[in-house]
Amino acid sequence: MSKDKAASSMGLNLILSEFLSTGLYKRSQGRLARQITCVVIWVVVAFGAWRLAEAGLQGQQNAVRYGIASAVLLAGLWIGYRLVNYPPFADFLIAVEAEMNKVSWPTWRELSRSTTVVIVLIIGLTAVLFALDAAWLGILTALGVAKG
Repeated sequence: MSKDKAASSMGLNLILSEFLSTGLYKRSQGRLARQITCVVIWVVVAFGAWRLAEAGLQGQQNAVRYGIASAVLLAGLWIGYRLVNYPPFADFLIAVEAEMNKVSWPTWRELSRSTTVVIVLIIGLTAVLFALDAAWLGILTALGVAKG
């Protein structure tokens, strides 16, 4: 039991020390994926802090509303920055960027042709399903099972 407590305490201390440090983990690897992820986290946090100030703390004084929202914003920005430098998550983002570099992207012509095929097939399948539905409705109405 004490080993479990010691291990969880050490893990918590490691995570806490990681979030309080200012260093960058593998600075040059997975840069684009990490930057985009960090910006998305920041946008979500900023929107959440704005909504907190506007709607969540409606009955409070302006200084309290904006003070709490600013504290949430600053904490969220710091956590977002540290999260993309947290080794397990940073390694995941590095691997994602490495895999994205292996993808062979279609040319604009291939993309437009594929899109056209998909749209035409969807329209065709819609017409077939509509015809089948109308036929079954007609049959079931003639048999007196459904009202037309």
